[in-house]
Amino acid sequence: MNIQKISSDKKEDEIERESRENLAALYRLYSKFGWTDLNQTHAAARVPGNPNHFFIKPDEFLMEDVTASSLAKVDLQGNQVAGDFPVNRAGALIHAAILGARPEINYSAHTHSRAGAAVSCMGCGLLPISQHAGMILPTVCIHPYQDVTTAADECEALAHDIGKNFAMIMENHGLLTCGRSVGECFYYLYYLETACKIQVDVLSSGQEPLLLSNEIVDGLFADGGVPKNEPSGAQDWYPQLRWLDNNLPGFRD
Repeated sequence: MNIQKISSDKKEDEIERESRENLAALYRLYSKFGWTDLNQTHAAARVPGNPNHFFIKPDEFLMEDVTASSLAKVDLQGNQVAGDFPVNRAGALIHAAILGARPEINYSAHTHSRAGAAVSCMGCGLLPISQHAGMILPTVCIHPYQDVTTAADECEALAHDIGKNFAMIMENHGLLTCGRSVGECFYYLYYLETACKIQVDVLSSGQEPLLLSNEIVDGLFADGGVPKNEPSGAQDWYPQLRWLDNNLPGFRD
């Protein structure tokens, strides 16, 4: 079990504050990249030192309005345990399922973007068309459509289908990624979203797509995919924080 541990040189409240800031930043990046679907998608962060609880955005807030202090707290059964405003029940259950199934995972993100939803409706799934797809394809899995609020076994099915993967196409629905760090979660979400956009563009062009070989995909994934030790994505995450501080400040409040 690889739960977030409290460092001896940081106080617990400082670690929690960092987690809250990271999640608030991730929500604001949804706005930057156009992943908001009005206000109906969510990301979550496990509470450091309390693995059975996670942070999530209340429905009251637009993505670009989310701050570290505005986040609500939910348990792994999807029940809200803290926060001034109510959370989305379906969103809470989806993230509860993923975080409950993967104790080493600390962040999860779910989107209903236009391109992601389009690819989720394609029987072919994500094709090895682009370098972006090749960077993540070996860790992309498929989950058949069910309504999490009405299907009794949906959370169990989500937990089963994610397996050891870091990215999921939820058929007829959207995309989901997860990570041990916020940077890793963001890394997979960005590449999956971009790969879907490229696939929609190529298939709509009417041109015959050029597909990457399995050998090329394996090489790209070995170079940029799930590492053996340290989670990837930090090199992409910290520049995004700087962009937010310069362009959408206030998420740390």
